[in-house]
Amino acid sequence: MSIQAGLWFFDGRPVDEGSLFRVADAITEYEADGSSRYLLGSVGMIYRPFHTTTESRLETQPHVSRCGNVVMWDGRLDNREELICELAGDLVNKTDVGIVGEAYDRWGTECFRKFLGDWALSIWQPAEKTLILARDYMAIRCLYYHLTREAILWCTHLTPLIHLSGGKLTLNNEYIAGYLVSFPEAHITPYQEIRAVPPSKFVTICRGTTTVQTYWVFEPKGDLRCKTDAEYEEGFRHVFRQAVRRCLRSDSPILAELSGGFDSSSIVCMADDILCHEGAQTPGIDTISYYDLSEPDGDDFRYFTKVEEKRGRKGFRIDLEKYGVPFILDYPTFLPTPGLAQKEDLQLSRKKIIQEGGYRVTLSGVGGDELNGQSAEFRMQIADLIARFQFRELMDQLKAWSFLTRRPWIQLLFESAIQLAPTSLRVKMAKGARLEPWIDQHFARQHHLSRRQLGEVEGASYWRPSLRDWAMVITSLARQMACHRSSIEEHRCPYLDRDFVQFVTSIPAEQLLRPGERRSLMRRALAKLLPPEVLIRRTKAGAGRAYILMMEQYWQMLEPALESPLAAHLGYINPVSFRDTLRAVKNGIMSPYVVQVMRGLSLELWLRDVVRRGILSSSIQETLLISPDLLTSRA
Repeated sequence: MSIQAGLWFFDGRPVDEGSLFRVADAITEYEADGSSRYLLGSVGMIYRPFHTTTESRLETQPHVSRCGNVVMWDGRLDNREELICELAGDLVNKTDVGIVGEAYDRWGTECFRKFLGDWALSIWQPAEKTLILARDYMAIRCLYYHLTREAILWCTHLTPLIHLSGGKLTLNNEYIAGYLVSFPEAHITPYQEIRAVPPSKFVTICRGTTTVQTYWVFEPKGDLRCKTDAEYEEGFRHVFRQAVRRCLRSDSPILAELSGGFDSSSIVCMADDILCHEGAQTPGIDTISYYDLSEPDGDDFRYFTKVEEKRGRKGFRIDLEKYGVPFILDYPTFLPTPGLAQKEDLQLSRKKIIQEGGYRVTLSGVGGDELNGQSAEFRMQIADLIARFQFRELMDQLKAWSFLTRRPWIQLLFESAIQLAPTSLRVKMAKGARLEPWIDQHFARQHHLSRRQLGEVEGASYWRPSLRDWAMVITSLARQMACHRSSIEEHRCPYLDRDFVQFVTSIPAEQLLRPGERRSLMRRALAKLLPPEVLIRRTKAGAGRAYILMMEQYWQMLEPALESPLAAHLGYINPVSFRDTLRAVKNGIMSPYVVQVMRGLSLELWLRDVVRRGILSSSIQETLLISPDLLTSRA
């Protein structure tokens, strides 16, 4: 993805060459197609393009609009043709950034809600001395800023802002709280001093004042009604095809991730159908698949090869068994956010494929489970029926789900009725609110971790259960996307297309989930597109064995660190319970919350790394009262 960075001194002192070079040096590690800059008085801006479309190669950024606004744009404008028509005679430059600049000149910040696609945007208005930072509705593109009394520094990558802070950063406990139970909020980072532009919002800095405003609001209505199933299926095919087509805008070959699951297979098969019958800008699509035949729960190989057979060509395949445990528990290079690091040789295998094939864009199935009904909760549907007093349909649903789950219908009725209760009661009654015992109880209460785990969304507490659930899904996906680390590829996610999301969240919930039939609409709509074996697939590959092997391999190195975890000194975890939980994983006893356990482990290892590198303020080591020897013990 393209990189934009900027510096503005509030006191009017000029940005000299040295200041700008320090910013430029901080982003040199990221591959790009050249570099350009804007320097005027107290503001300096740097842009490093990463070209993925024909139009992007014609751009000059930072772009100065006809009204004198200086624009930097990292993104893909999916509705560019519609905007060109709207702008009509006002438009001279038909590059994406040219369209964006003209749109802002005409409509101001109202233009942001018109932009469909993945994007991050910064606009400097010299006359008003105002800076505006904006981001797409799902936080697919990143944009961070570090605001002080003297200046603001912003960038689409987090690492440069960290390096330029000079080791004066403070841990953000709100981020840690979100990380331990799910995903942190999309507008925060692990560092209190560095923020991210929130999804669907824009940040304005003017005359010493910073404001955050919303340009688009997700409001699931569930009010789209068709007469027949066939009409819903046709509507689904239309919005899904459009979403995939938009992601095929690339002047280089595209690499599509293919696991053999329903989501990735549907994207690949739809893309092939589009190329066959309509054509697209991309010269072609290839697939990349990961598999491990030694993994007991791993049956992906059987399914992604069926898609390859349908396509008539073999994709790139990476055998994970050859690499052993896919993760490493030390940090040879700095990671700006917590998370397990992937083995270098595994990373190099993918990087080699990308570089040799000239791929710049990757298609991903992120969001497919959540939006197509795989993760849907039938209790929400039943709760809706209770709220609407639809008792006949309620009894039919209870009987059907009771038969499928082999549980008494009265029990299902009670569990569903809980969904109608206020959040304060659901936290006490819902199983999903129970926290792992290794999380520190005081920290959990202080930061409302049970509410976070339930997925509470501000302002949605008293919505109808199914609509509240959609709000939680969208919020969770935005948080998930905000956690993605920078890479050498531009990731595109058709399921996160705004028009697609608005369609699936507007139709009746029973179109997506029916008793014994998850992804009901998707399976019906794409029945003629997918291989039969994939269409009826009910399994999902797991990675449980990989975690067990990782604990076995690294246990002797981990054990000393687990005697006195930094995360315990900071009040995040209970050290004894955490160590016992990890030991159980090593012995093959898998917690149903193993992903959270791995988050706790990765947090501990990351904390040690950032303290060792001097990223955080010097006071933290005094607070922790930990010897240098312990900090330098590496997993």
